[in-house]
Amino acid sequence: MPKTVNGFSKLTKLEKIDWLVSNFFDNDIKVKQVLMQYWNANPILQDLHDDFIENTISNFYVPFGIAPNFLINGKDYAIPMAIEESSVVAAASLVAKFWSTRGGFKAKVISTKKVGQVHFMFQNNKGELQTYFNQKKEELLKATETITQNMKNRGGGILDIELRDKTSELANYYQLHVTFETVDSMGANFINSCLEAIAHEFEKEGIQIVMSILSNYVPECLVYAEVSCKVEELYAENAELFAQKFVQAVQIANAEPHRAVTHNKGIMNGIDAVVIATGNDFRAIEAGAHAYASKSGTYKSLTNASIENGVFKFWIEIPLALGTIGGLTSLHPLSKLSLKLLGNPSAKELMEIIAVAGLAQNFAALRALTTTGIQKGHMKMHLTNIIKQLGASEEEKQFLINYFENKTITHNAVVEAYKKLIGDN
Repeated sequence: MPKTVNGFSKLTKLEKIDWLVSNFFDNDIKVKQVLMQYWNANPILQDLHDDFIENTISNFYVPFGIAPNFLINGKDYAIPMAIEESSVVAAASLVAKFWSTRGGFKAKVISTKKVGQVHFMFQNNKGELQTYFNQKKEELLKATETITQNMKNRGGGILDIELRDKTSELANYYQLHVTFETVDSMGANFINSCLEAIAHEFEKEGIQIVMSILSNYVPECLVYAEVSCKVEELYAENAELFAQKFVQAVQIANAEPHRAVTHNKGIMNGIDAVVIATGNDFRAIEAGAHAYASKSGTYKSLTNASIENGVFKFWIEIPLALGTIGGLTSLHPLSKLSLKLLGNPSAKELMEIIAVAGLAQNFAALRALTTTGIQKGHMKMHLTNIIKQLGASEEEKQFLINYFENKTITHNAVVEAYKKLIGDN
């Protein structure tokens, strides 16, 4: 029988779950129990979460952790991170502690321009279109005045509108390329509202508006962060060899896209965790970062490293369009708490903090890869997860951790060791 439903959005949460369990889980009551056990006991808080998206039936929890000991531009931070992947928070914390005794992280915002575009088709004379745009430009700006007034009062607004000829890429395709300053707001709704007003004002016979939408590629909304110290101050047994291999690892990520993707994924482990914790859009950040990594025409590392005159330097340059007011940042209690923990930063300060989190995560990964290998730490966490799945007691857990201290960890090996342990007992 077809498993379709009419008016699903109008059902209560319990009715939605009952329909789901009946049609897809053979009326298994345990499914209903799992979904309901993640409801928040506070009905007001649960109602808040229910309104974030549509057709809510439960909550999907992600661990919320803290990475302390970050020193950024001379200021101490404990950075909130929301992520399900093991080792990320621990790695960030260790790296933060290490660099806090070597001058800390330095960060600066390079630029904060954001972009939106009105995409349209025009089949007539290009010169006629340019003349029309020149005559219309001031009216386009005036058409957004009711929308931009509050943003202007905060120091933002529309920076410029350009007519761009894209007919070499697609026949008859042009765009109005609009740049914005949105101050402490991420500004998605603001930008899209402005673009729609501009598009409506720009319409005329012969111009076919296709769509008006912000871009998540923001190469002029850039932040830079770095760490540096004398090579001999690096803590490896052979500091010079470690520094050399570290730089080579970054060079490999710049030369080999297969490595670059995993290299940058590690950076985003740190960045996304803070982006999520502060109520920002990690999908937009991911898309923009990876596009920026490809700006040369080849996908490359977002970080760089060098050794010059005995000084090791490691840095990142990345586009981060973030907000500290509006959206989820003003609604989610943990997002508000995260921003308060960070000292209620401006959007620029948050850009610096999050860039540093990505740089720290990348340093941790490359340090592991070029020394002990990355699996040592990962497999310790893997062992803990397997032990939990087996339902081992605290005493049995400690025995197994000690037992596998110098042994290869696999799921089968842990299961066999556990069976032997409980059999012997």
